[in-house]
Amino acid sequence: MKAEKIIEHIVAWLKQYSEDSKTEGFVIGISGGIDSAVTSTLCAMTGKRLIVLNMPIRQFKNEFDRSNEHIQWLKTHFKNTESDSVELTPVLEAFESVLPKQNQDFLSMANTRARIRMTTLYAFATHHRLLVAGTGNKVEDFGVGFFTKYGDGGVDISPIADLYKTEVYELAKALNIVSDIQAAKPTDGLFADGRTDEDQIGASYPELEWAMEYLEKKETYTLNDRQKKIMEIFKSRHSANRHKMIAIPVCLIPKELK
Repeated sequence: MKAEKIIEHIVAWLKQYSEDSKTEGFVIGISGGIDSAVTSTLCAMTGKRLIVLNMPIRQFKNEFDRSNEHIQWLKTHFKNTESDSVELTPVLEAFESVLPKQNQDFLSMANTRARIRMTTLYAFATHHRLLVAGTGNKVEDFGVGFFTKYGDGGVDISPIADLYKTEVYELAKALNIVSDIQAAKPTDGLFADGRTDEDQIGASYPELEWAMEYLEKKETYTLNDRQKKIMEIFKSRHSANRHKMIAIPVCLIPKELK
């Protein structure tokens, strides 16, 4: 993998897209994870205006601290970077106070958090004429659909969506991203017990990447028991979340009925 060349390519693509869309730059939410760290750094490297937001909602302290550490690192290295912290816990609590209790299951409220953050990002983007930069990678966006529809999936551009998670880590190393972020296990930060993405999904990102490539290349070699399990997990997730990855279905009206 030619990390430096890929970095140059993405930065040029981001800059050109912003100029073509007549926008001033980018806004991005910083989670304390590898994807948002890499994406925000690539946006900063364009030289265009970048606003990075820390948007805690009942967030673990270590994640909040990693987010702030990366934000300070960005501002030290890139003078075009600005930051803000928006405490969104009261927004979620206000929503919980009016939403019927029976509707407040874990998944619904987890997705609500992501959608509150998306709304916040677009408030900044609209006011400052910026693009909302997405942080999804290839496996999350097109493999297992590990994102919230109209939440972290609600973005204007996706700079790293053609890169596997392992490739994102290679870019992070080349970009000298904060070591604590490179070492942290991927997590969505929504579980009180701090479980990781792998705990939730049942497979690691390298395993999911293997499954995605196996299917894309139409491989036919015999699978061992673990590979069969990974393939089962991948196919199940992909099928269940396919609605996130395709265009919104439109009911086409026959011409003779119009």
